[in-house]
Order: sequence, then structure tokens, then C-alpha cells
Amino acid sequence: MTNSEPAPLRPFLARLLRHSALDEVEQAAIMKLPGIVAEVGTHRDIVRLGDKVKHACLVLSGIVGRFSQDRVGRRQMAAIHLRGDMADLHSVVVPQATSTLQALSAATILHVPHGEIVTLARTYPAIADAFWRDCVVDAAIMAEWLTSMSLRSANSRTAHLFLEVAWRLGIAAGERPVSYDFPITQERLGELLGLTGVHVNRTLKALRTHEVLDFHHGKVSIIDWEKAAQLADFDPAYLEAASHRLPAGRSRRG
Repeated sequence: MTNSEPAPLRPFLARLLRHSALDEVEQAAIMKLPGIVAEVGTHRDIVRLGDKVKHACLVLSGIVGRFSQDRVGRRQMAAIHLRGDMADLHSVVVPQATSTLQALSAATILHVPHGEIVTLARTYPAIADAFWRDCVVDAAIMAEWLTSMSLRSANSRTAHLFLEVAWRLGIAAGERPVSYDFPITQERLGELLGLTGVHVNRTLKALRTHEVLDFHHGKVSIIDWEKAAQLADFDPAYLEAASHRLPAGRSRRG
């Protein structure tokens, strides 16, 4: 099914606007990006390592994992992509997949043709800058992920993950508990955090007991945002690349 309706692009545009200044014409152009909608079942691959793709994958719903893979096929989760993420925007310039994308939950994906993205970027230099900046944010997220895995304790990295997801989903901190759906199993959560199942259970119990956060039946509740942020040493600056317009290399075409 071909989808050219504007609504599916709103979360992607909202993500771009968090770090890039785009005028009304540029925003309207992004909202008109065409694509083909695909429903993907839990644990099904969306893009496999080595695939040569002609489209980028925009996550409309669900959670998508990025996996690195060794020669014998063993996989390690390296990132997650949420609603509004163009999970492989970089594939526009590197069309042969260097990692695997897999649905961690039932997911809806909009396949956006590379050609349409290239045309948009060449027509509107500010949009090209926004796409470039979005890839920088993805790289910053992966760098922060590495920091969590290597330096943070189990409690700290768990809190950091759930705070990051809340921020990426656009959920503001407030006095009341911040809650959102995170429909993955504890086994998958362990893969995300680099923890065994037993360690995940112990960590979640400790965070719940100390009234920091809770994760139960695919739902996250951040009970005390400030306490969680202090525990995780969470600073969202890496998620918010500086918002500005670079000097246009050439003017917008008709």
C-alpha cells in the first residue's frame, strides 16, 4: 500500500525540529515524502546484514533493534529505534546494510525511497542539514550507549536507558510519574543492558524498592525523574544537537 498521507511523517518531522530550524515550506515538503507501509511481526528482520536497499526505514510504531553480527551469525544489539526514527537514514549514501534491523515488538515501518530523500535534500539545503544533523544525533546515542555499557552500574544504565527513551518519545518530566509503553520482554531488556535475566530482575527490584522507576508487563513508570536522572548521570544534551541553519550552499529550487 502506497502512503502519501501527511500524518505518518509527523513524528519524524517532530524529531527533526528538536535539533533543526525548518520553515513552513520545508516542513510541508518533508510531510509529503511518499512511502510504502509494512507491518512487521515481533523478532522479524526488516533489513538483513549485507542487503542492498533502495529505501530508508521510518518507524511509525513499535520498537526496532539494530544488531551487529559476526561471521557465524551471532548478533549483538547495538541500538534501538523508536516511533519517528528514520532507522537507517545513512543508507541513502551507504545502501549496502552494515547491520541488521529487527522488530523487537510488532512494528509498522514506512519504506521511504532513497531517490525521494535525495531529491528533497538537493531541493532544500536546510533539510539536507537536518538529515545530516539527525545522523549526528544517532551517532551520539550510540556513543552514550557504549559509555553506559562500559562505565555505568546496572542500576545506573537501566535508569539511563528508560530516561533516554522517555526523552526521545517527547515525554516531559513532571511531578507525577512519567509512564510509557515499552513492549519488549525482560530477556530483550537484558540484551539491551548487557545483563543476565537474573541481574535484570535484581536491578528492577532495587529500582522499584527505592521508588526510582518500575518496568512491568511492557510499561515503564519513572516514579521520580530527578532521582533517576541523578542515579543515571543523565544529561539529554547528546540528544539535542545545536539547532540552527547552516549557510545554504545553493538556493532552493522551484
